[in-house]
Amino acid sequence: MAFLPVLSALVGWVYTVCWSASFYPQPLLNFSRRSTSGTTVDFPLINALGFAAYFASNVAFYCSPVVRAQYAARNRDLTPTVQFNDITFALHALVLSLVTASQYLVRRAWGFSPSTGTRPSRFALGLAAGCVLGVLATYLIVAASPPADPAVGWCELDVVYAVGYVKLVVTLVKYTPQIVANWRNKSTHGWSIWQVLLDLAGGLLSVAQQAIDSWLQRDWSGVTGNPVKFALGNASMVYDSVFMWQHYVLYRAAGRVKGRGGEEDPLLGDEAGEEDGRRRRLD
Repeated sequence: MAFLPVLSALVGWVYTVCWSASFYPQPLLNFSRRSTSGTTVDFPLINALGFAAYFASNVAFYCSPVVRAQYAARNRDLTPTVQFNDITFALHALVLSLVTASQYLVRRAWGFSPSTGTRPSRFALGLAAGCVLGVLATYLIVAASPPADPAVGWCELDVVYAVGYVKLVVTLVKYTPQIVANWRNKSTHGWSIWQVLLDLAGGLLSVAQQAIDSWLQRDWSGVTGNPVKFALGNASMVYDSVFMWQHYVLYRAAGRVKGRGGEEDPLLGDEAGEEDGRRRRLD
């Protein structure tokens, strides 16, 4: 059985690398194009909110003796399945999301050309406000409740869960604005497919690690006790499938560009398409 703990740690770090790497293609593509056209600020902005919450909840599960004790009281003396790689990933994702959001909010500092989608929508602002109010309401309930057995009463663990659910809510809706933008544009131009492929790999491995950890504990509370991590991986895979359908099937013709030999090359990315467009304008 010594093999499974090693496999869990290996899978955890590989998914961390995949998910962490998925945050680079979009800002790099934006920078190479000097534009954010084809995308919206809603995705990186609410993504930053989600990962701030995910980082805070993971730190609490991993570092707080009080939270860990309360978790054990509700889950048959088991410990949370959060690992150090989860904290590392969340912090890195938060930083990269803020960097990407800055390309929209302060585009002049980046030297980007004017484009639509650089202002947060009322949907994104309303979502952020609702999440903050939800966490605040949970905190007030816990603060006003008398001390009780954490297995049945309100406690600090519920606040941590509320913070974690912010990430869950964000994950369930954060891709929607970009899916709608692709549908309106009838193209995925400007939206990097590489971030989608890396995100898909990370989601698969994240769920696999949680399954391995639960198997080692002989208890599925590793999943039910940390629903945010489980839902994060599965929701991401569903949305990634939609983006892949848009990119490779629905709007495939819009993303195809011609190679040097004059034949259509579907493997060339958005960068090639942008360069091809610039050359045509010059001609």
